[in-house]
Amino acid sequence: MRRLDDLRRFYSILDELARKCVGPRLLSECTGRMEWPKRGIYFFQEAGEVRTDTAIGPRIVRVGTHALSAGSQTTLWNRLSQHRGQAKSGSGNHRGSIFRLLLGTALMDGNEYTIPTWGQGSHAPKDVREKEQPLERLVSKTIGSMPFLWLAVTDAPGPDNRRGYIERNAIALLSNYGKSALDTPSTCWLGHRCNREKVRSSGLWNQNHVEEDYDPTFLEEMERLVSETASTP
Repeated sequence: MRRLDDLRRFYSILDELARKCVGPRLLSECTGRMEWPKRGIYFFQEAGEVRTDTAIGPRIVRVGTHALSAGSQTTLWNRLSQHRGQAKSGSGNHRGSIFRLLLGTALMDGNEYTIPTWGQGSHAPKDVREKEQPLERLVSKTIGSMPFLWLAVTDAPGPDNRRGYIERNAIALLSNYGKSALDTPSTCWLGHRCNREKVRSSGLWNQNHVEEDYDPTFLEEMERLVSETASTP
């Protein structure tokens, strides 16, 4: 019951964030020319994925942030653009985005792609990348159609910052991995075809933190940050 109540509170906080941001938005429609906070946390939804226990509405399928290493210069938009891929070509680089990598394994299963190099190594020669392009473009199209919200959290880069704290606790709260199933994925959820067991069992496009317990006090921090968020005109 505690986790169910906390999930309801979590989605209530996101509802308030959506109201203030006039969101969610589609990543395919976003550009770097928009006003982005330097740092923040993002929450992705997915068409057809709705909550089954907490209330009527979409469920979150991925939580993420950036700049968790001391000295990192990655901004929120830098990270989102890595997930989105290249606007002009529609391609992308799954070796720079675990979100893209995970989606690609699921899309490969249902679209007759056989790409043994997918997810192999942190770099690949040009000829290998060219063979991967059809799947990269499909990944870009899929991620680009996912609505998302973002919350500004402008603390310094590092493993112990507030962004990392909120990210890991939000993932742990949402995850069904090894826990009672709440807001379960639909039978058609793309993640069922992912080759990573933690994705399939958690109901999230996340691997880290899905097996962990959460600290309920992170919700107080989220509420405070959302209350300080300026409304979009």
